[in-house]
Amino acid sequence: MATNFAKMRRDCAAAREAFDRARKGHYALGAFNLDNQETLKAVVNAAKAKNAPVLVEVSKGEADALGLDNVRDLVDNYKADYGVEMYINLDHSPTVDDAIAGITAGFECIHIDISQADHNATDKDIIAKTKQVVKAAKLTGALVEAEPHYFGGSSNLHTEKIDYEEIKKYFTKPEEAKKFVEQTGIDTYAAAIGNLHGHYPVPKVLHLDLLKEIRAALDCNISLHGGSGTPGHYFVEAVKIGVTKININSDMRIAYRETLERVLSENKTEYAVVKLMDQVIEAVQKVVEKKLDDFNSAGKARI
Repeated sequence: MATNFAKMRRDCAAAREAFDRARKGHYALGAFNLDNQETLKAVVNAAKAKNAPVLVEVSKGEADALGLDNVRDLVDNYKADYGVEMYINLDHSPTVDDAIAGITAGFECIHIDISQADHNATDKDIIAKTKQVVKAAKLTGALVEAEPHYFGGSSNLHTEKIDYEEIKKYFTKPEEAKKFVEQTGIDTYAAAIGNLHGHYPVPKVLHLDLLKEIRAALDCNISLHGGSGTPGHYFVEAVKIGVTKININSDMRIAYRETLERVLSENKTEYAVVKLMDQVIEAVQKVVEKKLDDFNSAGKARI
């Protein structure tokens, strides 16, 4: 069931206020990917336990599998049942049409990522399409996030080492970021400071001095993608500097799969898998709770 327009406007206004609070309070909203209802329940349980505001998000594959309206309804139901402050982000929308679908479904946050979908996209094309989404988002007041660069990696468990010389090519340049924000009118800029998608054999290293330069150059929100596999002390410092959104996916997926495999191996005669999911949900919840502590968002929810 699609949400009504008045509710969309209220939800988006509340999300904007949540981002403003986060920036002023030097904490970040965790943005946690949903693969299914179990991961949603894990995030909700963590948000409730920590009294923290959260974002849940779906990218193209998850959106196609679950359905945008279904995600909206699930989130609304859990918000009502558990009394948590929670918003939805459409992550890495590959096209303007995909982004607009998220807007009309009532998602409070929309990430348009032209460069991720097309690594050869020109600056002119990225700016033009991002501006289209910013204009469309005025319908509901949804926050729009974007960047002019390609993020490396993928939301998975990687076995190769991190090629820092390669990813440094895509580090954010503060003056270019400022120009991009001015040209597009976005609400949130996705910075590249050593973060990349996925979980790797070695911890990620974030360049916090560069983040300080980016924060000084921009008036908008700053997000960090690819938060999985990053030592928590980087997040503690990043939120002090002024990051207000951090994306987590792979760490949750690893906890989910490893726990599910163990539980299945221990219960070979049980075919009602739903009976085995409590431990899986609990494992993912622990991951989310640790991130909420690192992001300094525990105790910051407003219901």
